[in-house]
Amino acid sequence: MLVIAENLSVRNKAYMQAVKANDRKAIESMAKDLADRGADLINVQCSTDGSGDERTLPLVAEIVQKASGLPLCLDSRNLDALKKAVALCNEPPIINYISADEENTDGILGLVRDSKANLIIRALKSTVPTTYEAKLLILDELIERVNAADIPNERLFADPSLIHLSEGMGQENLLNSHECIIALNELIDPPINTIVWLSNISAGLKSPLKPHVNSALLSYLAGAGLDAVLLDVTQTETMKTVYMIRAFRDEVVFSPADLS
Repeated sequence: MLVIAENLSVRNKAYMQAVKANDRKAIESMAKDLADRGADLINVQCSTDGSGDERTLPLVAEIVQKASGLPLCLDSRNLDALKKAVALCNEPPIINYISADEENTDGILGLVRDSKANLIIRALKSTVPTTYEAKLLILDELIERVNAADIPNERLFADPSLIHLSEGMGQENLLNSHECIIALNELIDPPINTIVWLSNISAGLKSPLKPHVNSALLSYLAGAGLDAVLLDVTQTETMKTVYMIRAFRDEVVFSPADLS
Protein backbone atom coordinates (compact mmCIF):
# COMPACT_ATOMS: atom_id res chain seq x y z
CA MET A 1 0.00 0.00 0.00
CA LEU A 2 1.30 3.39 -1.05
CA VAL A 3 1.24 6.04 1.71
CA ILE A 4 0.97 9.70 0.72
CA ALA A 5 1.40 12.17 3.58
CA GLU A 6 -1.50 14.63 3.60
CA ASN A 7 0.05 16.88 6.23
CA LEU A 8 1.25 19.78 4.07
CA SER A 9 -2.20 21.15 3.37
CA VAL A 10 -4.28 24.25 4.06
CA ARG A 11 -5.64 22.48 7.16
CA ASN A 12 -2.18 22.69 8.75
CA LYS A 13 -1.90 26.20 10.23
CA ALA A 14 1.81 25.97 11.07
CA TYR A 15 2.62 24.84 7.55
CA MET A 16 0.54 27.58 5.92
CA GLN A 17 2.21 30.20 8.10
CA ALA A 18 5.59 28.87 6.92
CA VAL A 19 4.44 29.04 3.29
CA LYS A 20 3.22 32.63 3.63
CA ALA A 21 6.43 33.66 5.43
CA ASN A 22 8.62 31.75 2.94
CA ASP A 23 10.15 30.00 5.95
CA ARG A 24 12.35 27.44 4.21
CA LYS A 25 13.76 25.93 7.41
CA ALA A 26 10.31 25.26 8.86
CA ILE A 27 9.11 23.60 5.66
CA GLU A 28 12.30 21.53 5.46
CA SER A 29 11.82 20.35 9.05
CA MET A 30 8.22 19.33 8.39
CA ALA A 31 9.18 17.46 5.21
CA LYS A 32 11.99 15.55 6.93
CA ASP A 33 9.65 14.56 9.76
CA LEU A 34 7.06 13.18 7.33
CA ALA A 35 9.73 11.10 5.60
CA ASP A 36 10.97 9.79 8.95
CA ARG A 37 7.43 8.78 9.89
CA GLY A 38 7.11 6.48 6.87
CA ALA A 39 5.59 8.49 4.02
CA ASP A 40 6.21 7.15 0.51
CA LEU A 41 5.19 10.45 -1.10
CA ILE A 42 4.25 13.88 0.23
CA ASN A 43 1.18 15.76 -0.96
CA VAL A 44 1.93 19.47 -1.41
CA GLN A 45 -0.97 21.91 -1.27
CA CYS A 46 -0.69 25.70 -0.99
CA SER A 47 -4.31 26.82 -1.53
CA THR A 48 -7.80 25.42 -1.97
CA ASP A 49 -8.52 27.04 -5.34
CA GLY A 50 -5.09 27.45 -6.94
CA SER A 51 -4.88 31.17 -6.18
CA GLY A 52 -1.23 32.22 -6.02
CA ASP A 53 0.01 28.66 -6.58
CA GLU A 54 2.14 29.68 -9.57
CA ARG A 55 4.45 31.35 -7.02
CA THR A 56 4.16 29.12 -3.95
CA LEU A 57 3.72 25.58 -5.30
CA PRO A 58 7.03 25.33 -7.23
CA LEU A 59 8.92 26.90 -4.31
CA VAL A 60 7.45 24.58 -1.70
CA ALA A 61 7.66 21.52 -3.94
CA GLU A 62 11.38 22.07 -4.49
CA ILE A 63 12.02 22.51 -0.75
CA VAL A 64 9.98 19.46 0.26
CA GLN A 65 11.50 17.22 -2.39
CA LYS A 66 15.07 18.15 -1.48
CA ALA A 67 14.52 17.91 2.29
CA SER A 68 12.59 14.63 2.28
CA GLY A 69 14.16 12.81 -0.66
CA LEU A 70 10.65 11.63 -1.55
CA PRO A 71 8.52 11.98 -4.70
CA LEU A 72 5.60 14.38 -4.60
CA CYS A 73 1.86 14.53 -5.05
CA LEU A 74 1.01 17.99 -6.40
CA ASP A 75 -2.36 19.28 -5.21
CA SER A 76 -3.45 22.35 -7.18
CA ARG A 77 -6.19 23.67 -9.48
CA ASN A 78 -3.64 25.97 -11.17
CA LEU A 79 -2.21 24.62 -14.43
CA ASP A 80 0.67 27.14 -14.61
CA ALA A 81 1.69 26.19 -11.07
CA LEU A 82 1.56 22.49 -11.91
CA LYS A 83 3.72 22.99 -15.00
CA LYS A 84 6.37 24.84 -12.99
CA ALA A 85 6.33 22.32 -10.12
CA VAL A 86 6.40 19.23 -12.38
CA ALA A 87 9.48 20.60 -14.13
CA LEU A 88 11.29 20.61 -10.78
CA CYS A 89 10.43 17.02 -9.84
CA ASN A 90 13.20 14.41 -9.86
CA GLU A 91 10.68 11.74 -10.83
CA PRO A 92 7.15 11.87 -12.22
CA PRO A 93 4.75 13.09 -9.50
CA ILE A 94 1.09 12.35 -8.88
CA ILE A 95 -1.25 15.17 -9.95
CA ASN A 96 -4.08 15.58 -7.45
CA TYR A 97 -6.72 15.65 -9.10
CA ILE A 98 -9.30 15.98 -11.91
CA SER A 99 -13.04 15.37 -11.57
CA ALA A 100 -16.12 15.64 -13.77
CA ASP A 101 -16.43 19.28 -12.65
CA GLU A 102 -13.54 20.46 -14.82
CA GLU A 103 -14.86 21.67 -18.18
CA ASN A 104 -11.45 21.91 -19.83
CA THR A 105 -8.95 19.26 -18.76
CA ASP A 106 -6.84 19.36 -21.93
CA GLY A 107 -4.03 21.30 -20.27
CA ILE A 108 -3.71 18.99 -17.26
CA LEU A 109 -4.03 15.86 -19.38
CA GLY A 110 -1.37 17.14 -21.76
CA LEU A 111 0.95 17.83 -18.82
CA VAL A 112 0.34 14.37 -17.35
CA ARG A 113 0.92 12.70 -20.71
CA ASP A 114 4.11 14.58 -21.60
CA SER A 115 5.70 14.41 -18.14
CA LYS A 116 4.75 10.74 -17.53
CA ALA A 117 3.10 11.88 -14.31
CA ASN A 118 0.41 9.92 -12.51
CA LEU A 119 -3.10 11.30 -12.03
CA ILE A 120 -5.86 11.03 -9.43
CA ILE A 121 -9.39 10.98 -10.89
CA ARG A 122 -12.22 11.70 -8.45
CA ALA A 123 -15.81 10.53 -8.45
CA LEU A 124 -17.10 14.05 -8.11
CA LYS A 125 -19.59 16.08 -10.14
CA SER A 126 -20.76 19.18 -8.27
CA THR A 127 -21.35 16.91 -5.27
CA VAL A 128 -20.20 13.44 -4.24
CA PRO A 129 -22.48 10.79 -5.83
CA THR A 130 -24.73 8.92 -3.42
CA THR A 131 -24.50 5.46 -5.03
CA TYR A 132 -21.57 3.34 -6.11
CA GLU A 133 -23.13 3.00 -9.58
CA ALA A 134 -23.05 6.79 -9.97
CA LYS A 135 -19.44 6.88 -8.78
CA LEU A 136 -18.46 4.21 -11.27
CA LEU A 137 -20.20 6.06 -14.10
CA ILE A 138 -18.24 9.25 -13.41
CA LEU A 139 -14.96 7.38 -13.05
CA ASP A 140 -15.62 5.40 -16.23
CA GLU A 141 -16.21 8.63 -18.17
CA LEU A 142 -13.01 10.12 -16.73
CA ILE A 143 -11.01 7.01 -17.62
CA GLU A 144 -12.28 7.21 -21.20
CA ARG A 145 -11.31 10.88 -21.39
CA VAL A 146 -7.86 10.25 -19.91
CA ASN A 147 -7.17 7.23 -22.11
CA ALA A 148 -8.07 9.32 -25.16
CA ALA A 149 -5.19 11.61 -24.14
CA ASP A 150 -2.80 8.61 -24.33
CA ILE A 151 -2.50 8.19 -20.56
CA PRO A 152 -2.65 4.49 -19.55
CA ASN A 153 -4.63 3.08 -16.63
CA GLU A 154 -1.45 2.06 -14.82
CA ARG A 155 -0.76 5.75 -14.16
CA LEU A 156 -4.26 6.47 -12.82
CA PHE A 157 -5.55 6.47 -9.23
CA ALA A 158 -9.35 6.34 -8.93
CA ASP A 159 -10.80 8.03 -5.85
CA PRO A 160 -14.42 7.15 -4.89
CA SER A 161 -14.59 10.36 -2.78
CA LEU A 162 -15.12 9.87 0.93
CA ILE A 163 -17.24 12.29 2.96
CA HIS A 164 -17.50 12.95 6.68
CA LEU A 165 -18.84 10.02 8.67
CA SER A 166 -20.77 12.41 10.92
CA GLU A 167 -22.76 13.80 7.97
CA GLY A 168 -26.18 12.39 7.08
CA MET A 169 -24.95 10.24 4.19
CA GLY A 170 -21.60 9.42 5.77
CA GLN A 171 -22.18 5.76 6.54
CA GLU A 172 -23.90 5.09 3.22
CA ASN A 173 -21.01 6.80 1.43
CA LEU A 174 -18.61 4.51 3.28
CA LEU A 175 -20.41 1.44 2.02
CA ASN A 176 -20.70 2.57 -1.59
CA SER A 177 -17.03 3.66 -1.62
CA HIS A 178 -16.08 0.15 -0.47
CA GLU A 179 -18.25 -1.36 -3.22
CA CYS A 180 -16.79 1.05 -5.77
CA ILE A 181 -13.23 -0.06 -4.99
CA ILE A 182 -14.22 -3.72 -5.37
CA ALA A 183 -15.93 -3.00 -8.69
CA LEU A 184 -12.96 -1.01 -10.01
CA ASN A 185 -10.65 -3.92 -9.22
CA GLU A 186 -12.97 -6.46 -10.84
CA LEU A 187 -14.27 -4.60 -13.89
CA ILE A 188 -11.60 -2.24 -15.18
CA ASP A 189 -9.15 -3.71 -17.70
CA PRO A 190 -6.28 -2.89 -17.94
CA PRO A 191 -6.19 -2.56 -14.12
CA ILE A 192 -6.41 0.81 -12.42
CA ASN A 193 -5.10 1.91 -9.01
CA THR A 194 -7.48 2.99 -6.26
CA ILE A 195 -6.95 5.67 -3.63
CA VAL A 196 -8.82 7.52 -0.85
CA TRP A 197 -8.21 10.65 1.21
CA LEU A 198 -8.65 8.92 4.55
CA SER A 199 -9.03 11.89 6.90
CA ASN A 200 -12.15 13.08 5.09
CA ILE A 201 -14.10 10.39 6.92
CA SER A 202 -13.19 11.63 10.41
CA ALA A 203 -13.40 15.39 9.80
CA GLY A 204 -15.67 16.97 12.38
CA LEU A 205 -15.07 14.27 14.98
CA LYS A 206 -13.25 14.93 18.25
CA SER A 207 -9.48 14.52 17.87
CA PRO A 208 -9.14 11.43 20.14
CA LEU A 209 -11.62 9.55 17.93
CA LYS A 210 -9.96 10.28 14.60
CA PRO A 211 -7.12 7.69 14.69
CA HIS A 212 -9.56 4.91 15.68
CA VAL A 213 -12.01 5.76 12.91
CA ASN A 214 -9.27 6.25 10.32
CA SER A 215 -7.53 2.97 11.20
CA ALA A 216 -10.74 0.96 11.14
CA LEU A 217 -11.76 2.40 7.77
CA LEU A 218 -8.32 1.80 6.30
CA SER A 219 -8.50 -1.88 7.24
CA TYR A 220 -12.00 -2.11 5.78
CA LEU A 221 -10.99 -0.56 2.45
CA ALA A 222 -7.76 -2.55 2.30
CA GLY A 223 -9.93 -5.66 2.23
CA ALA A 224 -11.60 -4.28 -0.89
CA GLY A 225 -8.19 -3.97 -2.57
CA LEU A 226 -7.24 -0.34 -1.90
CA ASP A 227 -3.84 0.50 -3.44
CA ALA A 228 -2.95 3.92 -2.02
CA VAL A 229 -4.03 6.33 0.70
CA LEU A 230 -3.59 9.98 1.60
CA LEU A 231 -3.36 10.11 5.38
CA ASP A 232 -1.92 11.88 8.41
CA VAL A 233 1.39 10.08 8.93
CA THR A 234 1.73 11.58 12.41
CA GLN A 235 -1.12 9.32 13.60
CA THR A 236 0.81 6.42 15.11
CA GLU A 237 -2.20 4.12 15.27
CA THR A 238 -3.01 4.62 11.60
CA MET A 239 0.60 4.03 10.54
CA LYS A 240 0.66 0.79 12.57
CA THR A 241 -2.44 -0.27 10.66
CA VAL A 242 -0.61 0.48 7.40
CA TYR A 243 2.27 -1.71 8.59
CA MET A 244 -0.05 -4.61 9.41
CA ILE A 245 -1.83 -4.33 6.05
CA ARG A 246 1.54 -4.48 4.33
CA ALA A 247 2.52 -7.48 6.44
CA PHE A 248 -0.74 -9.29 5.66
CA ARG A 249 -0.16 -8.60 1.96
CA ASP A 250 3.42 -9.92 2.27
CA GLU A 251 4.81 -6.52 1.28
CA VAL A 252 7.02 -6.39 4.39
CA VAL A 253 8.49 -9.00 6.72
CA PHE A 254 6.57 -8.81 9.99
CA SER A 255 8.48 -8.13 13.21
CA PRO A 256 6.83 -7.35 16.57
CA ALA A 257 9.62 -4.85 17.18
CA ASP A 258 8.30 -2.71 14.34
CA LEU A 259 5.09 -2.11 16.29
CA SER A 260 6.76 -1.02 19.52
